Amino acid sequence: MLAAILLGLASRKYSGRLPAFLADNAGDALWAMMVYFGFRFLLVHKSIWAALFLSLLFSFGIEFSQLYQSEWINEIRGTLLGGLILGHGFLAVDLVRYAAGIAAGVVVDWLVGAFFKHPA
Repeated sequence: MLAAILLGLASRKYSGRLPAFLADNAGDALWAMMVYFGFRFLLVHKSIWAALFLSLLFSFGIEFSQLYQSEWINEIRGTLLGGLILGHGFLAVDLVRYAAGIAAGVVVDWLVGAFFKHPA
C-alpha cells in the first residue's frame, strides 16, 4: 500500500519527466491499486474477489460522486487530502484507469501469495 501511495504521488510530482502515457494514467491506476491493497489488508481472511469487488465499487463510487458539485463538497475537494481522495471532476476514462490499477493489484497479490505458499 505504501509503495502504491509513494509511486502515485511521485507520478503526479514528476509527471513532466515521465512518458506521456504514464504521466496521464499512472496516478489514477496507482490510487486504485492502493484502494485494493487497503481492502486486502482490512479483509485479509476474505477472498481476493471480495477485495476486487469492493475496490471497484469504492473507486467507481468516488468517481461518480464527482458528478455532484455542491459548495460544501467542493470545499473539501479544495483541500490537499480531499482532492487526493475525492478528486475534482468526473472523467469516464478514470474508470478504465481504476480497473487497470485494481487488476494490476490483483496480479501482484496473486504472485506474492503464490511465491510465499510455495517457497523454493
